[in-house]
Parts: sequence; structure tokens; C-alpha cells
Amino acid sequence: MNKSDLVSKMAEKSGLTKKDAQKALDSFMACVEEALIEGDKVQLVGFGTFETRERAARQGRNPKNPDQIIEIAASKAPVFKAGKSFKEAVNTKSK
Repeated sequence: MNKSDLVSKMAEKSGLTKKDAQKALDSFMACVEEALIEGDKVQLVGFGTFETRERAARQGRNPKNPDQIIEIAASKAPVFKAGKSFKEAVNTKSK
């Protein structure tokens, strides 16, 4: 499912127009992004948690030249951890 499929499904389930569903989805994504940039965590009970994790600086190898060692800088990575009821729903409905 891509973004336009999701917008269509949201519009169908909520009774909103596709344009309004697109605005709602874009607003949600922008709010989550802003919260993560500020260092906050977004917790949606029953669905999951969006947060950032620190990735330490490390050494890696150049895939084109495996003999060359490169330095990979420290960074922050956004992560999503699914909530318990969300995991259970996916596991019971996918069998």
C-alpha cells in the first residue's frame, strides 16, 4: 500500500473526501516529524510509539572497495515500536 492507497482507504473509512484525508495524513506526518526533531516521543496507545534512537559513530567498509575502511558519523534514527494490541491484531488476522 502506498500513500495514495492509504489516503483512499482513510477517506472511505472516515467519510472524509480524499482531499481532507490527504490533509489529515500530511498533518499527522508533519506533527510526528516535528515531535521527533524536538526529541519528543509520540505514543499512540494500542498502536505504537514513534521515537528516535542514537546511533554511535562506527567504522565500516566501502562496498565497492572492501579494503577501504570508512568512518560513519553518529546519527539519530527514527524508529517505530508496535504496541501489544496492534501486534496481536496483525498476528491473528494474518493466519
